[in-house]
Amino acid sequence: MGTKRLLSVTVLASVLVAGCADVPPEGAGSPGVSPPPRTSGSPSATQQPTTPSPSEPDPSNTLTPGTKPPAAAPVGRTFPARLPNGKPPLFVVVSFDGAGDLVLWSRWRTIAQQTNARMTFFLSGPYLYPEKYKTDYRPPRLKPGASDIGWGDPDKVLRRAAVLRQAIAEGHEIGTHANGHFCGTKGINSWTAVQWKSELAAFDRMVTSGPTLAAGKPLAAPFDPSTVEGMRTPCLEGNRTAYRQVMRERGMQYDASEPGYIAWPKKEDGLWNFPLQSVKLAGTGRTTLTMDYNLWYAQNKAREAPAAQAPKLKAQVLATYRSALAGSRAAGNPPLFLGNHFNRWNNSVYSDAMQAFVKETCTQPDVRCVSNSELVSWLQKNGVPKS
Repeated sequence: MGTKRLLSVTVLASVLVAGCADVPPEGAGSPGVSPPPRTSGSPSATQQPTTPSPSEPDPSNTLTPGTKPPAAAPVGRTFPARLPNGKPPLFVVVSFDGAGDLVLWSRWRTIAQQTNARMTFFLSGPYLYPEKYKTDYRPPRLKPGASDIGWGDPDKVLRRAAVLRQAIAEGHEIGTHANGHFCGTKGINSWTAVQWKSELAAFDRMVTSGPTLAAGKPLAAPFDPSTVEGMRTPCLEGNRTAYRQVMRERGMQYDASEPGYIAWPKKEDGLWNFPLQSVKLAGTGRTTLTMDYNLWYAQNKAREAPAAQAPKLKAQVLATYRSALAGSRAAGNPPLFLGNHFNRWNNSVYSDAMQAFVKETCTQPDVRCVSNSELVSWLQKNGVPKS
């Protein structure tokens, strides 16, 4: 590891207080416990969509057995190498960890339709697998059936699988968030490449067989898991050399797990490194990452605030996003990577701030709101612009 990279890791270690705290399949309000060190709402009345929400498809009609599942990372759009101003497009990538809550699926698909955005959803395997069969999953160094995020209810597994299929048809990307979401000292940090291979194989099985087990009859998978192009590890943790080796062997293209800075991405260990980026929390000197849980932690140590404070907290998050966008423009338009969860944490401050930012930003002339896979396609065609 070079000196420059070693310094970067040292600086970012102080930022990575809480990289992610996933929720059960149907989402959650605020966690009821204090966050462990180093862990990776529906719209209000004034924020209702102006276009109809996407319908929830019938699983029996959507997951017809015998049909070939679609690829997980569709790329149906192309973008110019340069805009009329001579700069590359300013790509904004909005991604979600977990991707379980059906109400929030409808919310974000609606917003994407309104703004011509495509998004990436990092799916956790148990959200597609019925709890009755949970012991099929044998995570490394843990008991069979262990999961820190629960398991799927059969009816919701089927509905979720059908929504995944429809989201892909709309141009969104499905990545993997692995399975049991094990963080901390007894979690994924100690896993070897062999164990990561087992973990991702288990993800494949949950995607391909979960809907059939939930229905009690043959159904097609919502997508082909062998075509998944990217991963965000739980809590942004894990031995990067180990899991990236497995990702390369599977033909995957990018890793969205490592904290970083607003700069044009590069390849590391043979994969594109798409980081959650270090930014200043607006109005403070505090540094955080472009992830909802990190922003919450930077604001008030991830404690539930009184509802009366929600407008002020939302405004601070929105100002942080706007400042990051301005910083990208000043640096030649490197991509902005924004992470969120399917949550209503802290009176929905972070989901509401993200919604407001997407709506005001994705239709700006120089901005293209894309999935990670669309960005990979552009980089492979045009190369990395010079800083």
